[in-house]
Amino acid sequence: MNGVAIWNEVWKSVVVILGGMVLLRFAGRKSISQMTIPTTVIMISIGTVIVQPIAERSVWLALLAATVFVVLLILLEGLQLRWNFFERVMQNKAYIVIKDGEIQPQALKKIRMTVDQLEINLRQAGIRRHSDVKTATIEPNGQLGYELLEDAAPVTLKQLKELLDQYFSGANATAGSQGGSNSKEISVFAEIEQAGANTKNKKLQ
Repeated sequence: MNGVAIWNEVWKSVVVILGGMVLLRFAGRKSISQMTIPTTVIMISIGTVIVQPIAERSVWLALLAATVFVVLLILLEGLQLRWNFFERVMQNKAYIVIKDGEIQPQALKKIRMTVDQLEINLRQAGIRRHSDVKTATIEPNGQLGYELLEDAAPVTLKQLKELLDQYFSGANATAGSQGGSNSKEISVFAEIEQAGANTKNKKLQ
């Protein structure tokens, strides 16, 4: 292999790597665990395409193909932001795997997750017992979302201030009114629970 051939391979590699970095920069910052199904497929395709010119294809054709992939990815993500229906079609929904401290075996079967794998996620989140969890979900990106029971949840700074105010000033009425307003707040898990209830009702009908 002469010097010209070596230099040809070097500049092709540099162009491919820099071009791939620029394209992935526009694609967005997401780790592997945060990728949806379309994102994963397109990223794998980009990785396969951009290394081909070093061996057999034109570097410009490879960058063109990778550009098409990134544009398609941005288009798909834009459609998901615009229409909820398209989002439901393109990615999985979240599943409730723990409800009121009880593991939901049917939900685990749907996502093909074992109890041991669920316990690994709980340990990584710093949860010692599943009975301490009010609601736990496996999100579309595979990550664990959870809400602890009141008895197991750590005390927040706001709650501590309310307790101290109640203790030192005897502001029972104020604390009671604040507690009532907090109880009316809608949990972020309510949407998932409502979606599950609607699905069950449709099956019954």
